Amino acid sequence: MEWWQSVILGIIEGVTEFLPISSTGHLTVAEKLMGLPINAPSVTAYTAIIQIGAMLASIVYFWKDIVRIAGAWFAGLADRAKRGADFQLGWAIIAGFAVTAVIAFALKDLIEGPLRSLWFVVGGLVVWSVVMFAADRFGKQDRGEDSITWKDGALLGLIQCFSLIPGVSRSGATISGALFLGIDRVTATRMSFFLGIPTLVAAGGYQAVSAASDISAPGGVGWLATIIGIVVSFVVAYVSIAWLLKFVASNNFTAFVIYRIVLAILIAGLLVAGVVTPV
Repeated sequence: MEWWQSVILGIIEGVTEFLPISSTGHLTVAEKLMGLPINAPSVTAYTAIIQIGAMLASIVYFWKDIVRIAGAWFAGLADRAKRGADFQLGWAIIAGFAVTAVIAFALKDLIEGPLRSLWFVVGGLVVWSVVMFAADRFGKQDRGEDSITWKDGALLGLIQCFSLIPGVSRSGATISGALFLGIDRVTATRMSFFLGIPTLVAAGGYQAVSAASDISAPGGVGWLATIIGIVVSFVVAYVSIAWLLKFVASNNFTAFVIYRIVLAILIAGLLVAGVVTPV
């Protein structure tokens, strides 16, 4: 992989990781257009590892929240009298991560194999657009952050697993699930970040360790390109987070739904025309 290709992919990752438009779908399409073999072990590992940059950006952005929630969780373990809303939120994040981790690990071979087809990207974009639209329109949105329990976290962790299908979008899945649970739009978006931090750092870290030989193998992506992708995605993702939180405070997700449908039609057209192949 050339350095400029990694810069472009890092920008795409940073912009799309937290927007409900599927970062994996965008990266898969971009990699195909660049002529990269999307189901090659090195490219698959690269796609997962550069997510670390975006997740580091979310850690930096939400650092005060992370410290507050972690502190409340440990304090609650030590003293039952201190088990407030942040203690429950801590358990929700842990429960959501645990559910996602177990299922993702069990389906690892499927995720890295057949699901990498661009037809799955098209299907994921279309089907989950309907889910997002319904959640945005019919969710009561009368619950705040102080109402979230570990049961909510476990359910959102389960829903987050749908994002293992390229095109669905991890943030799109968790935000939609939270809206269906009656959680308000801003809290749903924040919860998506909180669940994403341990989930994607774990995924990227696992790939970095388990697929290190694939990255550095002859003909592989290479660690220089991978590090460039991580750094670029960090910078771009930080700006993207700030924009998204400001956007959802006063807007619904209709624009994202329309964008997803248009993108799905475009990808399907490229596939039908033979401009790109599914895998």
